[in-house]
Amino acid sequence: MAPEDARQYAPATARNSEPIIEVLLQVLPESGTILEIASGTGEHAVFFASRLRNCLWLPTDANPQSRASIIAWTEHNVCDNVHAPLELDAREPVWAVERGAVAQWLESEPIVAIVNINMIHISPWSACLGLMAGAGRILKAGGILYLYGPFKQNGEHTAASNATFDEYLRAQNPEWGVRNLDDVVAAASAQNLTLKQIYQMPANNLSVVFQRLDSE
Repeated sequence: MAPEDARQYAPATARNSEPIIEVLLQVLPESGTILEIASGTGEHAVFFASRLRNCLWLPTDANPQSRASIIAWTEHNVCDNVHAPLELDAREPVWAVERGAVAQWLESEPIVAIVNINMIHISPWSACLGLMAGAGRILKAGGILYLYGPFKQNGEHTAASNATFDEYLRAQNPEWGVRNLDDVVAAASAQNLTLKQIYQMPANNLSVVFQRLDSE
């Protein structure tokens, strides 16, 4: 049992959880396994799972401290529809959910949607490409990919605060930065994912929803 003091806190989670779940309730299937890539602290996982009772939430993260936090939050909230977190880096050519016992289990509980919040601007562009490739491999026709975060539109920042944030990110790591939405859409399209809907969100963020097309 992970001690409760393993729980980590992300201030943005408290601010954006309610607006995000309002969109998720509109765009996610009513049942099935929801795969979350880069789950972070786990606060989102337990909050969303509590509102999506007919779904199984499958959190993942590359960071062992984050996975410990997810376990601690799940135990603290007694969430029976949150799976134990998996180690997963979106850049991997084969994800943990595609191999071994997990893949066998998912044959009866298939992944119907992938959720990714506040990752692609705080990671190299290769992580976004890996996310799209994984979604293209895993999602069946009609499956949903949901992204949340700040984006440039038409190559321009949508707010001065986003431009400042972008400069801050690139100072931390030159491979990070607020992405141009057109580039993200193109990367998704290359993996047979089509843009379905864009939602304006608080604090100059967007919810971007893709859907897996029928295989040709």
